[in-house]
Amino acid sequence: MKFGTKAIHAGQEPDPSTGAIMTPIYQTSTYIQESPGKHKGFAYARGKNPTRVALEKCLAELENAKHGLCFSSGMGATDAVAKLLRPGDEVITGDDLYGGTYRMFTKIFSNYGIKFHFIDLKNPANIEKQINPNTKLLWIETPTNPTMQIIDIAACSKIAKRHKLIFAVDNTFASPYLQNPIDLGADLVMHSVTKYLGGHSDVVMGALCLNDDKLYEQLSFILNSCGANPGPMDSFLVLRGIKTLHVRMDRHCFNGRKVAEFLKDHPKVGKVYWPGFTDHPNHAVAKKQMRDFGGMISFTTKNPAVESTFKLASSFKVFSLAESLGGVESLINHPATMTHASIPKPDRERVGVVDSLLRLSVGIEDIEDLIGDLKQALG
Repeated sequence: MKFGTKAIHAGQEPDPSTGAIMTPIYQTSTYIQESPGKHKGFAYARGKNPTRVALEKCLAELENAKHGLCFSSGMGATDAVAKLLRPGDEVITGDDLYGGTYRMFTKIFSNYGIKFHFIDLKNPANIEKQINPNTKLLWIETPTNPTMQIIDIAACSKIAKRHKLIFAVDNTFASPYLQNPIDLGADLVMHSVTKYLGGHSDVVMGALCLNDDKLYEQLSFILNSCGANPGPMDSFLVLRGIKTLHVRMDRHCFNGRKVAEFLKDHPKVGKVYWPGFTDHPNHAVAKKQMRDFGGMISFTTKNPAVESTFKLASSFKVFSLAESLGGVESLINHPATMTHASIPKPDRERVGVVDSLLRLSVGIEDIEDLIGDLKQALG
């Protein structure tokens, strides 16, 4: 089954009682049991809800995985993976990482005796240098947030398997339409479903997709025990959003290319981070593991003063200044003070997250309006 067909039909069947083509919103907290312990697979909604189960099956199929699990946020999904670890365990991850993930790793789980190594992952050989008997997890983003680093998933998988590490990939920026890490050897795929999968800036949710039955049982136990589960209405909204994922992503990619090309030629713009450029680091890897290059772009201005960057960020009329990404509307973000403010300035600047960096989530508006907005803002 091709992706567009899966996006519309995967995990979903007409409602058996009414024939409704859309999965119903099962707005219930509990379920009737015929006798103690005898039920139809649903006992209490924290454990399972039919609307959520339909979404989990849909996401698993989109990622070519056996299992899917949905969480109340992307951070809830990340938290569940971190809870697989024990005191003394070590994690290898990237030096360009979503600020919320960095904050969770350094401010929460490091307090429980877990050690994190933030390294340059553009060259997979760097991973081998950090592995020791305590290493248990390799966590990557690709493309990374916000400098769009491209990490070779297949190469990382070979290293992880050789050393028996759990290998997790944050696939939020690409979405399953552009990239499928499970096919490239990942054990776990994480999504902030809030972003491209939901696609309409009206849901907060996270997800994990995987093949391993034992790992699925462990993560299901964590989800049920710790309670970071989404509600049925949010699950319904994401199911609805996914039906147009392939159509939206095509437009995000088209608009993203046009915006990136415009920025690269603008005299007031410094560096443009977009993996579709042939001179982007690891462009060949991106071309190999992605179907297109997405709608996420970061750029610096030639004026390094933060006041100038703030003024620019606040002068757009079509792009909205806001956190998050992946919705139908175009957003602009200042990572240093917004999404990545929790990362110490020296660490941020070392990988390029400087005060003059702005991140764009290019939406699906008319491209002429987006280019026109960039022109008027940049002057």
